Amino acid sequence: MELPIDHFRLLGVSPTTDLQALLHTLQQRIDRAPDQGFTQDTLLAREELLRASADLLSDASRRQAYESDLTALAGSEQSVMPALDVPTSKDVGGLLLMLEAGQAFDCFEIACRALQPPQAPALGSTREADLTLLAGLACLAAAADLHQQRHYEAAAQTLQRGQQLLQRMGQLPAIRQQLSDELDNLRPYRVLDLLSRNLTAQTERAEGLALLEALVARRGGLEGFGDPSMGPEEFQAFFKQIRAFLTVQEQVDLFSRWAPTSAAADFLTSTALTASGFAQRKPERIAAARQRLEASGQEGVQPLLACQHLLLGQVKQARAAFEQGATPDLKRWADQQSPDPLAQLCAYCRDWLARDVLPGYRDLEADPDLEAYFADRDVQTYVEQHDRPPAPAVTDSTLPWGVAVDAGSPADTTTQPLTPVNNDDGDVDGDGWNPAAWLETMRFNWRWPQLERPSRRTATAAAVGAGVVLVALASVMRPRPPAPGPGRTPIPVQPTPTPVPPATVPLRAETPSEEQVQALLEAWLDAKASILAGKNSRIPLEMLARPTQLSRLEAERAADQARGETQTISTAITSVVIDEQSANRIAATVNLRYADQRLNAKGDPQGEPTKLALRNRYVFGRDGGIWRLVSFQKAP
Repeated sequence: MELPIDHFRLLGVSPTTDLQALLHTLQQRIDRAPDQGFTQDTLLAREELLRASADLLSDASRRQAYESDLTALAGSEQSVMPALDVPTSKDVGGLLLMLEAGQAFDCFEIACRALQPPQAPALGSTREADLTLLAGLACLAAAADLHQQRHYEAAAQTLQRGQQLLQRMGQLPAIRQQLSDELDNLRPYRVLDLLSRNLTAQTERAEGLALLEALVARRGGLEGFGDPSMGPEEFQAFFKQIRAFLTVQEQVDLFSRWAPTSAAADFLTSTALTASGFAQRKPERIAAARQRLEASGQEGVQPLLACQHLLLGQVKQARAAFEQGATPDLKRWADQQSPDPLAQLCAYCRDWLARDVLPGYRDLEADPDLEAYFADRDVQTYVEQHDRPPAPAVTDSTLPWGVAVDAGSPADTTTQPLTPVNNDDGDVDGDGWNPAAWLETMRFNWRWPQLERPSRRTATAAAVGAGVVLVALASVMRPRPPAPGPGRTPIPVQPTPTPVPPATVPLRAETPSEEQVQALLEAWLDAKASILAGKNSRIPLEMLARPTQLSRLEAERAADQARGETQTISTAITSVVIDEQSANRIAATVNLRYADQRLNAKGDPQGEPTKLALRNRYVFGRDGGIWRLVSFQKAP
């Protein structure tokens, strides 16, 4: 077998290394043989090859002739690489030396070919075992090299090939798990790689979008915390990068799909619709955005609704919403812009468009020019054809997490890092996520409106309304962003602990004990095992876990069904320790023993069974008087 390596690289010395240093290196390499589990035959072949290279390079005349041959190869016009002819009995040892020399990808390719018919070794032989181990280690090293070179998709494809090879060989479950973990860790980089490509690369971008959706689904939504490989800060930094590579329509489509279970996605849908409507002069999209924002029932979004009313030519409703919802800080800022209320509103709307709405889209470049917007014929037609219904009532509702969002003043231009918070400062949902921090960091507000019923008004009145906006705009100075107004965070009331009965499902105790939490978790794990085994759960799943966990379970079962497979899962909880507990949130560290086996449609085992000792952190939330599983991740 010819191996693409020369004697210098194989031994680990340079052409300038003298004889004494060369012999010292030889002895070190022999004394420090790899200990990953290779057989003695392979390690002996490795040593013999090292000695053969050292013998050649220690002989002055043979070394001079060899160096002349290398120089001639390097100077040839053809692309020729030096190679060593290694006997078949020593080829695995040679491949191991290639891996040690840093030629992981070449080693992986040759090992893969050696494991394919007709040259595949005998099943169960030591040669097969060593080649398989070598292929797994080389795959991990090659993927790491490609990752470092920022060839993320190539790294992922290499890991996938390694997974398929080791699964076919039915060996090395620990390395297979490493390959799977590395592939999972690569997902954000792959998304960034694929989505950053040219818009004409439709296949690659579609794959990137699919990976992004899978990543968000794994987290349990934008606000989820179900991905142990990415904490909140890492995900926020990643998400900010990703948005810049998405078109406005891609964002509308993605966020619309996530909106039913995500307040953040709901708000982002509204923002993207507003950006698209303003830049492309399509007021009907702004109307849809206003409908979402209004329907959300969030507190503090009236100034944003005022901007959307203004862009729809609904001046009266815009002024009313702004007056009702503006914070004292925002009103002071507005007074500095102009004494005229409509001019103040135009200033705020332009500042909002420039800062929060129009940036962040790959295919969108637009100035917050209200005069040009209202001069557009399509905008004028829309304004003429739609009535102005009464201003929306101001409600005192809050987000599902219990955090009141104050969007009443232009945000500060300084981005602060997002940090997870506990229930004591408003995270009633119990998922470790603070919406207010998200809003400040990402410059997003949240959720949305109800379509108005159009009624007729005269074209003259509509034109006068638009004209008033244009006149007001002409008198507005470019706004200077003020400091943000103070937000409000309701303080959850801690109930007085009371004696509780033995654990039951659904769990309704106000302050559950560790035994009751364990019973709830065991009920969920049993139900999950039943579903993945293709059976029904004894207990309704909605009594045990939040919709995000149920969606993930449904997706996993659907994937198994598509492959004609089921899973036999066994779990045994060995300990439960509650780390945090408040009125609506419990976090517990759980040790458990886990085993699973995949079965095909005939009920025959597929691959090797998995047996693990796990240490996870589970988070439970209380709503409607019932405790349910919210999320879980690996515990430190």
